[in-house]
Amino acid sequence: MKNDGNGRPRRAAADAAARRRKPARARLQVDERRRQLVELGLARFSVSSYEEVSIDEIAVAAGIAKGLLYHYFPTKRAFYAACVEEAADRMLAACTDAATGVPPLERLDRGVAAYLAYVEEHGPGYASLMRSGVGDRALASIVDDTRAKLVDLLLEGLAETVPMTPLRRIALLGWVGFAETSALAWAEERVRAAHEGRSPISAKRIEALLKTALFAVVGEAPT
Repeated sequence: MKNDGNGRPRRAAADAAARRRKPARARLQVDERRRQLVELGLARFSVSSYEEVSIDEIAVAAGIAKGLLYHYFPTKRAFYAACVEEAADRMLAACTDAATGVPPLERLDRGVAAYLAYVEEHGPGYASLMRSGVGDRALASIVDDTRAKLVDLLLEGLAETVPMTPLRRIALLGWVGFAETSALAWAEERVRAAHEGRSPISAKRIEALLKTALFAVVGEAPT
C-alpha cells in the first residue's frame, strides 16, 4: 500500500484496528461499571436494609444517571440480587481458600474459622445475605445454593474420617441452619456489646460451640 505523503494509508489501518478493538474495550467498560455498582451496593446494603437503600444515591455515588444504572440492572431487586450473590461468592471463597491444601480435619477447622471471620468483618452484610431469601425465589435460590456449597465444604473435611450417608448429609444441613442462626445472633451481640461498652463474645468461643455441635450431630446421626 502506497503512502500519499500525508500518512493516510497508515492512519486508515490504525483506524480500522481501533474499530476492531472497540467492542472488546466497550465490553470491559461494561463489566467494570457493573463491578463498581455492585461494590457500592455491597457497601450500602452492609449497613442499611433493602428499604433504606436508594437507587438514586447509588447512581450519584457512581457518578451516573439513575437510568444508566437500570441499564445494568433492570430493577432494584435485580441489583440487590447481584449484590447478594457477590457477597455469597466472597464468603464461600474465603472459606474455601482457608481450607485448601491441608489435612481433612484441619480443613474443617479452618473452614469454620474463616466463616466466622467473614461474619465478624461483615456482620450487617452477612445478616442481609442470610435473610434476603424470604419471600423472593431468586434470592432464596442464592441463599440455598450458598448453604449447599457450605455443606459440600464440610463434607470434604469429614468424608475421609466419617462415613457419609444421606441421613448424615441431612444432619449437616440442619447444622448449617444452627450455625447461621448462631452467627447472626453473635453478630447482633457484638453490636450490643459495643454499644454497652463491654467485651464481645470471642470468635474462638463461637467456633468451639459450632464444632462441638457439628461433631455431636454427625456422630449421633444413625447410619
